[in-house]
Amino acid sequence: MDCYGYFLWSISLNFSLSKSELKTNILSGLTVALALVPEAIAFALIAHVHPLTGLYAAFMVCLITSIFGGRAGMISGATGALAVVMVALVVEHGVDYLFATVILMGILQVLFGLFKLGKFIRMVPHSVMLGFVNGLALVIFLAQFNHFKMPDGTWIQGMSLALMLALIALTMLLIYLAPKITTAIPAPLLAIGVVSLLVIFFSIDTKTVGDLASIKGSFPPFHWPVVPLNWHTLEIILPYSLILAAIGLIESLLTLNLIDEMTDTVGKPNRECMAQGTANIVTGMFSGMGGCAMIGQSMINVNSGGTHKISGIAAALFLLSFILFASPWIEMIPLAALIGLMFVVAQKTFAWGSFRMIGKVPRHDMFVIVAVTVITVLTDLAIAVIAGVIISALVFAWQQAKKIEVQVTTDEHNWKVYQLHGTVFFASTANFANLFNPKDDPDEVVIDFLHAKVADHSALEAIDALAERYVKQGKKLHLRHLSPDCVILLDKAKGMIEVNVLEDPHYHPADNRLG
Repeated sequence: MDCYGYFLWSISLNFSLSKSELKTNILSGLTVALALVPEAIAFALIAHVHPLTGLYAAFMVCLITSIFGGRAGMISGATGALAVVMVALVVEHGVDYLFATVILMGILQVLFGLFKLGKFIRMVPHSVMLGFVNGLALVIFLAQFNHFKMPDGTWIQGMSLALMLALIALTMLLIYLAPKITTAIPAPLLAIGVVSLLVIFFSIDTKTVGDLASIKGSFPPFHWPVVPLNWHTLEIILPYSLILAAIGLIESLLTLNLIDEMTDTVGKPNRECMAQGTANIVTGMFSGMGGCAMIGQSMINVNSGGTHKISGIAAALFLLSFILFASPWIEMIPLAALIGLMFVVAQKTFAWGSFRMIGKVPRHDMFVIVAVTVITVLTDLAIAVIAGVIISALVFAWQQAKKIEVQVTTDEHNWKVYQLHGTVFFASTANFANLFNPKDDPDEVVIDFLHAKVADHSALEAIDALAERYVKQGKKLHLRHLSPDCVILLDKAKGMIEVNVLEDPHYHPADNRLG
């Protein structure tokens, strides 16, 4: 057994992988690392920091989250969603305040995980998820057009443009066709390699990674942020830290959910929150700009077969080796190859099946998908997801509010009985009140809750207001068949509301009267 074979064998034992699986994950990591370089540089430039600041963040965040995170196969690093928030802070206060902000951002994310709040991401509706995926696919696609510009901001034209488009098309073609020829090497890696060799061998004049910035550097240096440790500093960095922590966790946890669906496995959101936070604390101390999950690189990794932690670890280590040793060769890679790869990622990320849903799912669900997609493209992910959840919640509340109704009967005492169906809560209280007619009702009226539920304080107030309407008419309102949780709500509201509760043989309420 040669040295390489022994190396693979020893690692495969440690990670419970076959040699074939290990090879696939390592090559997938190499592909991801190559795709990370221009992305990290671009996001660093957006944030107005040195390119190495973005590369250091990509290395450290990717490594730490891959080792300690809750989702194998997911890739994290510097992202555009975070970079656009950082710009104002860096321009106004300097890069050291950014490092301090990233550290505090990480602390907040760790606390989020410690309090086990990551599970709430499961409450995000599927329509919001589709909008999130489609929006990020469009963001990935549109972001590549920045590479079609010259350093002075003008667009590439003529033969240079035609050449770049041809190389992009060749890259995409190779990615699509390579799996039909061989699966020994991930298709994206093969495509990047072939196109790079063509450009180098024929000395084709086209934009390369080196045209963005040099990636040559040292190991990430320890750098404690040089900022005053006082209340004024906290006032500056806390708002940014809160926004960055929220955006980072939302993008990370939604990406986690997406990979769960792709791989038919279940990630650990709380563990991922703590890993993301730890990674940002460390990167803030080692000259990095912070980061979160990257849906584009995660898709590259999973589609290339990188479904184990080793793929992310390999990506991080390859990226570090690029910085330390291989910068001259990496800088020769044509941007067209990486642009073509990201175009394929955007195409595969976009949920094309959402178009088939038109006319087959409720209109409000389609509205949420479109709204989240558009808001993601125009603003940022956090606003889009929050808006989508709010819209979905309001639509759900409205739908439930319309489902409240009554059936009117008369019991053996000749009392009028309203058999209530539905849920009484803040959105349905108006409809609830309109179901009754105290003026024309007899002296004794019963509301039967056997098929209904009292959900919140607004419902209690609505019941109390209804009772007062009957009292003003000199009549008495009784409640029957309250569920145990409804009885508890009414019991807690003693002194706030006053209604009669009929003795119920099933639930046995303790009191006949509240107040």
